[in-house]
Amino acid sequence: MKYIKKIIASLMLAGVVLVGGTVLAQAQQVRNSSGNVVGRIDSDGSIRNGSGNKVGYIDGSGNIRNSSGNKIGCIESDGTIRNASGSRMGKVDSDGTVRNSSGNKIGSVDSDGSIRNASGNKTSSASGVKRSWAAALFFFDLL
Repeated sequence: MKYIKKIIASLMLAGVVLVGGTVLAQAQQVRNSSGNVVGRIDSDGSIRNGSGNKVGYIDGSGNIRNSSGNKIGCIESDGTIRNASGSRMGKVDSDGTVRNSSGNKIGSVDSDGSIRNASGNKTSSASGVKRSWAAALFFFDLL
């Protein structure tokens, strides 16, 4: 859980999304603002840190789980993101705008995978990763 919180905090403040490896295609790597690979999301939803260790995953139902398999949240089909107790944490709109539980814009995920802070500055990228998966990292620290 501590890893998950660190990543989300990084996304919110610095735009860092996940941790990386070299096994997957570039499209699934997550890069920081300097272009360095900081993580990856596998096609099966596995989230891996910089050492390639699985630190969590998003299952086919949109449940976000830590490395122990415990549900820490979920992504609903309409983009709503909830914590493990079901409380609404935020939402990713269809255009990639990421909003907190109050509806305020906290960032965005562009169609090309660029991750931007609330001011519109590019902070990282997650090309090839589902927008909702990348947006969930604004709320859950999976690394």
